[in-house]
Amino acid sequence: MTKYSKKASEKVEATLHEMKKGKLKSGSGQKVTSKKQAVAIGLSEARKAGAKVPQKKS
Repeated sequence: MTKYSKKASEKVEATLHEMKKGKLKSGSGQKVTSKKQAVAIGLSEARKAGAKVPQKKS
């Protein structure tokens, strides 16, 4: 399993909390209900913030 930075882990944790409260939205504005999608959004935000996260698989 890949090791992420502490900053990335915090971002993912925050997005999961948002999803559980029903406040997390996807890019199209839809409410996120999938845990997998919430983790992906958290990692994407961490990448934008400059955290140590491996490249996205295409």
